[in-house]
Amino acid sequence: MALPAFAARALGRPPLQLEQGAPARTTCPRRHSRVEAELAASRPGSVAASVRAGPPRGVSLGFNSPPLQDEPPKAFSFLAGALRARLFALLPRGRRRRMHDLRRRWDLGSLCRALLTRGLAAVGHSLKHVLSAIFSKIFSPFSSFGSMDEKSNKLLLALVMLFLFAVIVLQYVCPGTECQLLRLQAFSSPVPDPYRSEDENSSRFVPRYNFSRGDLLRKVDFDIKGDDLIVFLHIQKTGGTTFGRHLVRNIQLEQPCECRVGQKKCTCHRPGKRETWLFSRFSTGWSCGLHADWTELTSCVPAVVDGKRDARLRPSSKDRWGSSSFNSGANSPSSPKIRSTPKSGKNFHYITILRDPVSRYLSEWRHVQRGATWKASLHVCDGRPPTSEELPSCYTGDDWSGCPLKEFMDCPYNLANNRQVRMLSDLTLVGCYNLSVMPEKQRNKILLESAKSNLKHMAFFGLTEFQRKTQYLFEKTFNMNFISPFTQYNTTRASSVEINEEIQKHIEELNFLDMELYSYAKDLFLQRYQFMRQKEHQDARRKRQEQRKFLKGRFLQTHFQSQSQGQNQSPGQNLSQNPNPNPNQNPTQSLSQNLTQRFNPNLIQKENRGRQKQGSGRKQSGSSSNGTNDYIGSVETWR
Repeated sequence: MALPAFAARALGRPPLQLEQGAPARTTCPRRHSRVEAELAASRPGSVAASVRAGPPRGVSLGFNSPPLQDEPPKAFSFLAGALRARLFALLPRGRRRRMHDLRRRWDLGSLCRALLTRGLAAVGHSLKHVLSAIFSKIFSPFSSFGSMDEKSNKLLLALVMLFLFAVIVLQYVCPGTECQLLRLQAFSSPVPDPYRSEDENSSRFVPRYNFSRGDLLRKVDFDIKGDDLIVFLHIQKTGGTTFGRHLVRNIQLEQPCECRVGQKKCTCHRPGKRETWLFSRFSTGWSCGLHADWTELTSCVPAVVDGKRDARLRPSSKDRWGSSSFNSGANSPSSPKIRSTPKSGKNFHYITILRDPVSRYLSEWRHVQRGATWKASLHVCDGRPPTSEELPSCYTGDDWSGCPLKEFMDCPYNLANNRQVRMLSDLTLVGCYNLSVMPEKQRNKILLESAKSNLKHMAFFGLTEFQRKTQYLFEKTFNMNFISPFTQYNTTRASSVEINEEIQKHIEELNFLDMELYSYAKDLFLQRYQFMRQKEHQDARRKRQEQRKFLKGRFLQTHFQSQSQGQNQSPGQNLSQNPNPNPNQNPTQSLSQNLTQRFNPNLIQKENRGRQKQGSGRKQSGSSSNGTNDYIGSVETWR
């Protein structure tokens, strides 16, 4: 057997002569070059033939071939490898690289990827032919304007561009989530009550405190065009930042707040005026200090609104309340009997957000770990800030970053302890931050009662754990609707902190005043929510009943008028206006008179007076018709 032609020219040997019946090439391309090398090595009398006497890979020797001989000795393996390397070097560079790559990448994963790629390509090619056939059937009249492939590609491109343009326009016209909610409502089942789904145990809520109707019914006649002002008391780590953004970006107003990109503060002016109707972080900034509490806001807001920024011009506690003694009934600026700022003539409506004390405490600890200090807080009380002896610091460096939870809880001067009670109470009642004025037990009792009273007389307060109920009560209180619903986030930084029962109990002991205040606030909040919901259902049911009564009375009145005209009576006379009722009067006619009289309360008084006077029937009938017309106008206005 001879070598291949290119190997024979290199070695000076005759060309390759295959055996009778042996294939000239293998069916696999990647094995062809290797077969040629092995055929060259199998020439009789050569060194390679003595090394490997078996048949080459991929070459059949026929059925009458002799059996394979045993493996050659290992001493000739080096010579066989050298000869193969020399023959492999004689191959072209491209074929050598291809053979090397194929040997290296010949595994099951590559085979699967290759099959998958070829299969997808075949499917895409078939799909293209199917689409081309469909378009050719549809657009066959236009086949004279070019090839079908070009037209189909252009049509597909036009459809894709049109779809993208529609999406961009939709996002520009309706960037919020309300459009997405509208689209989902068309394909989804009836949505359950969002307020009930927010709290599964709301139906089984049992009140613990007794509140009057005035405490539960919160309806503020907020005049945004007048002098009313909403003051937001922002307590740290209660979700106040999210709620503050809702106030400036998510309320339907005649003149919405102007919020520019890159700026935290928004301009919230009254319609037609250059005055603000909202006093908060995102509208006026920290005008009274960083996270100002109740004591600071009630003394600072009137001065800031009136332009008196000098602290000496701010009213003291005696000027605000008339007495420095504690009075739970008159301690609130939002109380209906006492104005918060009688000198300025403005109505200040205070609002705030509360949170579960344990979650709020852990969230503040994580915030302090990241480097928050709130050093800019003024803590002004009774016209002066506290001294370093009255309010020591818990850390010595620039911040308290990286502090462990145990160190955070062990500091006795940590303002995170009972922060919600301290920020909602009137600190002037206990001598501000001077702890030596009264015993600690008496001080805590006064602070807690003051915080409860201020919270109860506030225009509105919400809870972080009830976002949808908070939105509902705010809308019903101020008669202002939000654009998009609030979102309840159940996963926060505080929820990611894993603590055992012992640490949780210790945190509750450190915040025992906040725990009692939150229990009181949650009870009042849920009672207000249930009261407002029941009142809403009752009002809707009463309106439906009044509408049905009105329609029934009007129908009867029209029927009797047509009946009287049929009996040739005078046009000005009406059976419902007869001063002397007939004993044989139709019961339906009497029902019409009762319905007409029921809709006019003044008519009943006039009827009582008419029983003592003669000839008062005409007066009653005239007032009855006027009362019916007034009620018709009111119902039409309501509709």
